[in-house]
Amino acid sequence: MARPTPSTEWTGWALRAVVSAHVVTIAGQPVFAGVYLTGDYDSLRWHAIGADVVTSIGYLQVIAAIMVWVRLRQAGPFLATAVVVAAETVQYFAGLEGALWLHVPLGVMTVVGLAVQFIDVWRRPFVRREARDARA
Repeated sequence: MARPTPSTEWTGWALRAVVSAHVVTIAGQPVFAGVYLTGDYDSLRWHAIGADVVTSIGYLQVIAAIMVWVRLRQAGPFLATAVVVAAETVQYFAGLEGALWLHVPLGVMTVVGLAVQFIDVWRRPFVRREARDARA
């Protein structure tokens, strides 16, 4: 008889929610930048506001990933989040300084990294170690 698969803990659902919100907000950033480059200079303001929102959600994601690490003993989501948020922070300040040679490629890499993390957190089971060990 097959054992039932343990359900995802609330901390896993919290991380999934924050990563999902992070992906949605970061997806708007290239759109605002592109509209700005077509000559709509008001879009730069939207890009700056979006950067503040994306960065804030990134820091919330760090907190959610720490909760998963502490409660569920899964360090992987925290390590991935730390890399994405560090890149995002550097990219944020590069944008403020007008260093587009760094801002644009790092922005692309950040979007890709976050998209990969989104896929990972929705495929990964977030269960306590005891529940994972009981299945094996």
